[in-house]
Amino acid sequence: MTENTATKEDLIQEQILQAAKQLFLMYGLAKVTMDDVAKAIGKGRSSLYYYYKSKDEILDAVVNLELKAIRATMAKAVDQATTTEEKINIFFVSKLKLVREKGPFFDALESGMDADAISSFNEAKLVIHQGTIKWEGTLLNKILTDGIANGELKAIEKNDLDIRIFVMLSTLHGLKREMRMEKNVRDIEPVIDQLTQMVMHGLYK
Repeated sequence: MTENTATKEDLIQEQILQAAKQLFLMYGLAKVTMDDVAKAIGKGRSSLYYYYKSKDEILDAVVNLELKAIRATMAKAVDQATTTEEKINIFFVSKLKLVREKGPFFDALESGMDADAISSFNEAKLVIHQGTIKWEGTLLNKILTDGIANGELKAIEKNDLDIRIFVMLSTLHGLKREMRMEKNVRDIEPVIDQLTQMVMHGLYK
């Protein structure tokens, strides 16, 4: 496969995923068909099957693309911060801002699903959640271990460090759920400032 062919196919895949994302957002997963996606990019359904064998494959690719974008944004924001406290604060803030930004897309996916489809989708969301927790835990671990290594934070035993990361992520995801329940009306920054202060109180030397 030549570089030009690879680039062309990458572009078509991107078009497919962007079109599918917009359709899922507008109509929900249940109402969107492969024909709808093909029509949105001006191609026949047979062309679509060359890249994705089913709507579920397209959904997986769209969700993975969204998750990749979320993680890249969070990692970049953390990397640009200077102190450990700033890194933890921006980790929390960027996470909740991205949840607020991406939430409508993930909510829209469930529109029109029957009970069986919702049950299956919830299983998929659990897998995504577990992967997210693992990735976020790894990033937090790096932030804290770097802070210990450069002398900003007191030394912490591995087991204690793991527990602190678990508590931090549980608190963050609890805040995420509360935000979604109250329709994201609360300002993020003051809440996260308080959380950061509480976290740092037990970390400084």
